[in-house]
Amino acid sequence: MLDMKELLERVVEEGASDLHLCVGCPPTIRVDGRLVPLEIPPLVATDTEKLVRSITSDQNQEKVRSRGGVDFGFSFGDRARFRVSVYKQKGSFAMALRLIPSRMMTLEEIGLPPMIKNLLYTPRGLILITGPTGCGKSTTLAAMLNVINQEKDCHILTIEDPIEYFHDHAKSVVTQREVEVDVPDFHEAIVRGLRQDPDVILVGEMRDLATMEAAMRAAETGHLVFSTLHTTGAGRTVDRIIDAFPVGQQAQVRSQLSQSIVAVISQILLVRASGRGRIAAFEIMIATPSIQNLIRENKTFRIQSDIQTGSRFGMKTLDMSLMELYRKGTISQESMMAAAQDAEQILIQLRSK
Repeated sequence: MLDMKELLERVVEEGASDLHLCVGCPPTIRVDGRLVPLEIPPLVATDTEKLVRSITSDQNQEKVRSRGGVDFGFSFGDRARFRVSVYKQKGSFAMALRLIPSRMMTLEEIGLPPMIKNLLYTPRGLILITGPTGCGKSTTLAAMLNVINQEKDCHILTIEDPIEYFHDHAKSVVTQREVEVDVPDFHEAIVRGLRQDPDVILVGEMRDLATMEAAMRAAETGHLVFSTLHTTGAGRTVDRIIDAFPVGQQAQVRSQLSQSIVAVISQILLVRASGRGRIAAFEIMIATPSIQNLIRENKTFRIQSDIQTGSRFGMKTLDMSLMELYRKGTISQESMMAAAQDAEQILIQLRSK
């Protein structure tokens, strides 16, 4: 008899990042980026429905029926916490669970350079963590907020869908609001949140125009705002925000963004050369006066050049980060080349050494 508790125990014991439950295949975990089917017969519709019901509230089950899917956070006793996505496929229930690490990592453990900590003492502005789904953006944000919480007396407001990492009050007061549980949506939470005396605001994702507008307004009005976007690279991130606005507003938005942006940190996860565990590679853009000017003048195509020559400010391109990891023996040449933005240039550098 299939038991959700046993499956979650397996996820924790194997050090897996995800568990997939879907009709027609056995329960499948993701370990070090690779999918591994468990030695269990393929699931049938009654199996997935039973497993879904075991951890999903009646209210969330109704959302799955009416909308086709729902996301929520789930605590597995004191062993672990999961971000859960329940959805319908081919008329049956399916579920994907992402393990949220029980311990917050430090910035050093994540692999961010020491100067990133200085950004967390910026009194106002917008810091964006970007990258594809499952690249560790939430982990990086949690580590940053944890530094602020431990070292500064602030009111930290998080707006998430769902809440992933729980932050205890330390030197700061931390209030965490979940979309559709504590507040209707991201935009409403930011607008109302500005009346709650926050110093730092985390917006889980800038997923629509209204949220982008509200987040930039908060950054302009004296708050340090953190958020995420599913983009890769600093220039593309800036373009994505600006392109979300109507053409008639874009010149004004470029000006606003140039003044409010503090940094864009873009990350990806790669399997270590040992085959066990994963490591993050980063592109880091710091908003120097030169980069602010490029944003304002709609010359984002030149941002990459500024990042390449901006190491004294703590900047690096993704390819520079990949090369560092390869030279330390942390990742394989194959992984580096697969993730490189300019593989030809990297080959030239390898041949010149």
